[in-house]
Amino acid sequence: MPTFTAMRDEHEFVDAQGVTIYYYVWNAAKPKAIVQLAHGLGDHAARYEDLAQVLVNQGYTVYADDHRGHGRTGLAQHDGDRSKLGRLGDGGHRAAVADLHQFTGVIQKDHPGVPIVYLGHSWGSLLGQDLINEHIADFAAVVFTGTAYRSPRHMNAGDLNKTHKSLGDTGFEWLSRDASVAQGFVDDDLTFYADALKLFGVRDGLRLFGKPKRRLAADVPLLIMIGEEDPLGGERSVRTLAESYIRRGGLTHVEVVVYAGARHEIFNETNRVEVYADLVEWLEAHLPSAS
Repeated sequence: MPTFTAMRDEHEFVDAQGVTIYYYVWNAAKPKAIVQLAHGLGDHAARYEDLAQVLVNQGYTVYADDHRGHGRTGLAQHDGDRSKLGRLGDGGHRAAVADLHQFTGVIQKDHPGVPIVYLGHSWGSLLGQDLINEHIADFAAVVFTGTAYRSPRHMNAGDLNKTHKSLGDTGFEWLSRDASVAQGFVDDDLTFYADALKLFGVRDGLRLFGKPKRRLAADVPLLIMIGEEDPLGGERSVRTLAESYIRRGGLTHVEVVVYAGARHEIFNETNRVEVYADLVEWLEAHLPSAS
């Protein structure tokens, strides 16, 4: 667990469509690498405070943005109207991916020469799959959590709480075995139930589907971590994804970790300490500057 509490600094940049993207930075004194953290749908960056503190205490600086339509970015976009959170605005899905690429550029300018790790959770991992198709060379390593192979056969577009609804009454029992996580999600003013098709429309909803690009421009290590009971994709889905990155993408270091009994938000699970430790151990093993 963290032994030093890093300040969470707040910053912003303006994207190509004029949307102000708000982001947070947790600084390590002498970062061995930068983790670019991308949150999920209906989610926001500040929910990753504990993970950020763990990473800072292991020597990693963390940058995390509130994506379009989410968190402080979404509130500013929609003039404080929380009922409109989730709507991406002008440019839609493609602009959200472009924002992540622009954000990487902000990090590179702040920390020239320091390796960057892309860590995308859930929707952040789906956006990340599009991002690395074109810009994988920006990263020294990639981590996807709560992810899926992006096809209708391998990714659940229905009620993600269906198999867990008997376990509570929040509607978010699918997130974690820790009941306080589901209740915290309900109580958070910046989180919301997200129906991607209703929020994005058919065109952008279809853009959530896709596969790894053939012969990716760089061979970087990839870690995929999910809970065994994650309803978004599941083990079969992520193993298909891993195989596709090897066969289509040409990646040679791809690892899949599945946590028994765990659900969607593995960083908020009852075994979160184990998950944190596994992530740090993998980063230490796969980043040249960390060895």
